[in-house]
Amino acid sequence: MRQYLEFEKPVAELEAKIDELRRMPASGEINIAEEVARLSTKADAQLKGIYAKLTPWQKTQVARHAERPKAAGVIAALIEDFIPLAGDRAFADDAAIIGGMGRFRGTPVMVIGTEKGTDTETRIKHNFGMAKPEGYRKAKRLMELAGRFNLPILTFVDTSGAFPGIEAEARGQAEAIARGIEACLSAPVPLVAAIIGEGGSGGAIALAAGNAVLMYEHAIYSVISPEGCASILWRDAAQAPVAAEAMRITAQDLKKLGLIDEIVAEPVGGAHRDPETALAALGDAVEAQLASLKDLAPEALKAKRREKFLAMGKVGL
Repeated sequence: MRQYLEFEKPVAELEAKIDELRRMPASGEINIAEEVARLSTKADAQLKGIYAKLTPWQKTQVARHAERPKAAGVIAALIEDFIPLAGDRAFADDAAIIGGMGRFRGTPVMVIGTEKGTDTETRIKHNFGMAKPEGYRKAKRLMELAGRFNLPILTFVDTSGAFPGIEAEARGQAEAIARGIEACLSAPVPLVAAIIGEGGSGGAIALAAGNAVLMYEHAIYSVISPEGCASILWRDAAQAPVAAEAMRITAQDLKKLGLIDEIVAEPVGGAHRDPETALAALGDAVEAQLASLKDLAPEALKAKRREKFLAMGKVGL
């Protein structure tokens, strides 16, 4: 059964009526097919209208939708012959970050993603996509391996942020994230990053400091979650919608600010309504970005990547 968000209630009611009609036996009193077509047109228009004017907080809810494609699903759809690689070679394997080698539309690549999980069991297994230091050290190891074998790097980011637990801090969380960012900036191969859901804090940028940063239309990317920002500024997480508006966390705002390179369109109603179409669009965008980078020398790739991020936030004097 489809899960509806609070602001989708008008559509939910129409689609419930459509399902009810489809289960009804044929009757001379009402032309069921005609009524279904009429209600379907109305529901589609309603959905299109709602998604054309989503607020930043509503986009946050869409980005967190339980049925939205996760990193594992993206890898399964876009990467052939995927060989998972595990462990940081120092402490443990962190299931919040998955990665390995495979082929993207015929091109050998290294792929890394933050995985939230799709149900209770997998969410617990992957720690809701919140990586610990060993996860970022694994990502760094895979990036360095990609450099040695001249494999382009693809990253798919979907995390509310790095794990904030005491054990993570004890094992050097901040240092691990910094080393992850350093590995991104130092990679001698093309690095294309995609924000597919939430891009939260340093936990996201440790995998997203790429030559090209893509972002799904209804994804979010921010230094802190709206709830975290509201708790700090107003000491009230209920102010999250206000924080989301002020923080400029949407793909549209970030494109205007020059913090991302491309917005990947989602089907009407979000990627969770039509994952196949959404994933195909993401694949096309990644392919185009890789094509634009493939002929650049390692030093040029690194220089352009560093210049891109150093330029962020600069203002004219």
